[in-house]
Amino acid sequence: MTIPAPSSVPRIGVFDSGLGGLSVLRAIRQRLPEAQLLYVADSGHAPYGERSDDYICARSLAIAEFLYGQGAQLLVIACNTATAAAATAVRSRYPEGRIVGVEPGLKPAAALTRNGRVGVMATSGTLRSERFRLLAQAHTTHIDLRLQACTGLAAAIESGEVDAPAVRERVATHCAALREQDVDTVVLGCTHYPFVAHHIQAEMGPDVRLIDTSDAVARRTVALASGLPAMPGSAVTQPARLWTTGDLGTLQDFAQRWLDFPCTLAPWTTPAG
Repeated sequence: MTIPAPSSVPRIGVFDSGLGGLSVLRAIRQRLPEAQLLYVADSGHAPYGERSDDYICARSLAIAEFLYGQGAQLLVIACNTATAAAATAVRSRYPEGRIVGVEPGLKPAAALTRNGRVGVMATSGTLRSERFRLLAQAHTTHIDLRLQACTGLAAAIESGEVDAPAVRERVATHCAALREQDVDTVVLGCTHYPFVAHHIQAEMGPDVRLIDTSDAVARRTVALASGLPAMPGSAVTQPARLWTTGDLGTLQDFAQRWLDFPCTLAPWTTPAG
């Protein structure tokens, strides 16, 4: 497949295992308000954190092919688990592609911690990956890293009701484990988690810093879209296009609550997975 050449208005494809990547999509829109945004929520196959690496690779490659087929010139893997399991495979399949991955913000957390204890909230898939091990080895050898596999949290957020009792109970359980270890900084290692950051902050207390990498990913996206400057305040010429392999109504409700720009929504199916 031939990847379209950059134009005066970048067309950016973004995908996640579900709704979490909308936090990244929102940050990209803020920095590139005229970009044509394409987004796939693979909610019908979520959560990725409980899937095998081979399964995640197959899903990621199928979605990448779809987004490039829609004219994407730059691809953002807005999922920590998919980045860990499939970024290498996607880059190998599309060596000429401009591809941005998402990784837990260990480096900024290591710089900001005051007591040297940093908590990482992420899926088990992210935490067990070789990519995460190498990231931790590179940036956190001088601090005490406390890992919290947040089983079930991304799936609970996928319901779309981020203030539901089931979501708050999951947050409370996972935060209690980190609070007992006296961490003063918490890395949100899943793009779903910024949507419940208010609950995490309430559980951890006001003095604990939360690290969300959405804006860092957006800045990297701007850098790779070189020659295509963002122009804050410019009119957005067309809505973002969103697809889901899950429930269309849930995506619509989530987008209406969290995105402050127009979107068109459609279902999507793929033979893979």
